Amino acid sequence: MVTTGPPARRSAVLRMLVVAVALAGALFGGAVPASAHAALTGSTPGQGSVVDRAPEQVSLTFSEGVAMGDDSIRVLDPHGKRVDRGKLRNLCSGATVKYGTGLPPGLGNGTYTVAWQAVSADSHPVSGAFTFSVGAPSKSSAAIPQQEAGGGLVGALYGIARCLAYGGFVLMAGGAAFVVACRPAAALVRSVQRLVVQGWALLTGTTVAMLLLRTPYTGSGDLADVFDLGGLQQVLLTKPGAALVSRLLLLAAAALFVAVLFGAFARAHEPAGAGGATDAEGEAGAVDPAEEARRRKDLTFGLGIGGVIVATGLAATWAMAEHASTGLQPAVAMPVDVLHLLAVAAWLGGLAALLVSLYWGPPVERTAVRRFSRIAFGSVVVLAATGVYQSWRQVGTWSALTGTAYGRLLLLKVGLVAVLVGIAWVSRRWTARLGEARVAEDTAAAAGAGGTAAATDAADAADVDAVQEAGEAAERQSAKAAGKVAAGAPAASSTATATATATAASPDPDPDTAPEETPDTDPEAAPETALNPETDPEPDPSTDPGPARAAQLARQQAALRTARTKRLRDADPERLGLRRSVLAEASVAVVLLVVTTVLTATEPARTEAAVQAASGGQSTASNQPQVLTVPFDTGGPHGKGTARVDLDPGRSGNANELRLRLSDPSGKAMDVPEVKVSFTQKAKKLGPLPVVPRHTGTGHWRASGVQLPVPGQWQLSLLVRTSDIDQVTEIRNVKIG
Repeated sequence: MVTTGPPARRSAVLRMLVVAVALAGALFGGAVPASAHAALTGSTPGQGSVVDRAPEQVSLTFSEGVAMGDDSIRVLDPHGKRVDRGKLRNLCSGATVKYGTGLPPGLGNGTYTVAWQAVSADSHPVSGAFTFSVGAPSKSSAAIPQQEAGGGLVGALYGIARCLAYGGFVLMAGGAAFVVACRPAAALVRSVQRLVVQGWALLTGTTVAMLLLRTPYTGSGDLADVFDLGGLQQVLLTKPGAALVSRLLLLAAAALFVAVLFGAFARAHEPAGAGGATDAEGEAGAVDPAEEARRRKDLTFGLGIGGVIVATGLAATWAMAEHASTGLQPAVAMPVDVLHLLAVAAWLGGLAALLVSLYWGPPVERTAVRRFSRIAFGSVVVLAATGVYQSWRQVGTWSALTGTAYGRLLLLKVGLVAVLVGIAWVSRRWTARLGEARVAEDTAAAAGAGGTAAATDAADAADVDAVQEAGEAAERQSAKAAGKVAAGAPAASSTATATATATAASPDPDPDTAPEETPDTDPEAAPETALNPETDPEPDPSTDPGPARAAQLARQQAALRTARTKRLRDADPERLGLRRSVLAEASVAVVLLVVTTVLTATEPARTEAAVQAASGGQSTASNQPQVLTVPFDTGGPHGKGTARVDLDPGRSGNANELRLRLSDPSGKAMDVPEVKVSFTQKAKKLGPLPVVPRHTGTGHWRASGVQLPVPGQWQLSLLVRTSDIDQVTEIRNVKIG
């Protein structure tokens, strides 16, 4: 039976881990859904453009490969009715990723809305919408989804499942590697067994959850669609769905691996005379030590090879469906990504196994700590090499490290890894101290430990005997006094029991003072509690609570063993320091794992730079026409109405076109004597910059070449005069990219 640490130590460990998780939540709990990794780089017609006649089709160009269906591109007329033909056209050519949908002839004038949704090659959904006008802009009642693809509750659940899947893989693969390569005796430690099995269960459960969530995650965003079997069937045909199914099949093989690891492998490393299997073999005949060593070697070799194959396959299920599978040099990036993930599992998973071994298991051998230290060092070297390549592939330039969200997250990850390596260096120093003692000192320490253990065992045995004798005395005295004084018996029994418990609670009694602390030294209590074995009859077996007393003694013995284990463990300052440094490593590793998960869901810096280059140096968000609807009331006759202001393309450093339309409460275009427009940015003390629109028709004004020098939040001031004395000025904020 594996002994466990005291509740105070367990609560301290849990508090440290809770602090780490809370820090991760503070960093990323309020983050918005991450940007998808494929971006729209162009369209025909263009965003916010006005064409003379209706086009034959609408086409979209993307920065990388995407998966689309017949309903991925929808074109809505000014009344919100879908007018496209409902069939996807594949217009890809060479490195150009382009899709479109046809339009019927005879479409009328007005503003049309294009809503699109796709799944990028690295499994993340992307969506958007834009407008174009035929003839002239008009009012549009088309409803487009307000929730970003992959966002909302479904997106949050999918993100949590992705993070937990990484954690499950790290615990299962790294914990098993720790047992096979560093400490085979850990296969018998209950806490390590729970760690590996729970890692397998966590990875299996999150994989099933992600498979069910793929349909709403890449589609409607409705949580109820997890039960859509038709959608699940479509998911299985996609690359991410195939990766998740492959992961489940490999997890079945991993279950067999775990069963052998904690079954035959654990029994092969049981100490002599520790179990029934060994006793049976002893009865049949002596076991050949060479044969036993060869059996252990074969098991270790087989588990090592099988474990590497299964772990590599599991890591490949991430590489084949995420960043490494698309973009620059995928044939090189995928194996590098597999090595990177295996190194993370070996380091952080082995760290978790060492942590639970140090806190909730028998003392860890120094040789096991040294082996893990060497494996952790090799893992850090692999992480550094693969991380440099991945950073170059996903970032590309030094400026992107600070100028993009991906680059900033990467810097944060590098900083956390540096902190983790620093703490690991402290752990290596504690490990070195474990081996600094000379052989003679080790022998003396072993002899002293043996003497101490023997003395402690004797003391424990004496404590247990004292507890048993005191309890029996209390029971016999209670039975004897029950017929004399009804109130006295419970008191005597309580006194004896309390004294016995106090005796058992003292793990190290002083030989000089122990006799004076026994209940027999009380001269008044002696006549009541002393027993005469010749005259006092044996207690009635029917009144003796045998099972209850046995359970009580078992609990007392377990408490004594736990106290002894803790006393011996805490008496070693080197192992105490090692436990604390490993706990600090594990806390930082939790935050690092969350940062890594967020990083894999963020648009790579190279993709963002490519999109900005394709859109004239601006991001796709800033390359959107700005549309404002401004109600006004001058207070005079016919003074109420609505102004619609279109600023296209709505970005700084370029000539923008401003279109203004005024309509009365019935929606009919209305003319007014005067309108004025100006822009002001108070943060940089710019403006007001006046714009003089020219009247182009009833209720319509237009101004070309509107220059806004810097991006940011601008104030648009609109003056409307409906008579000689009736006028009003409305102010609205507009975001300029």
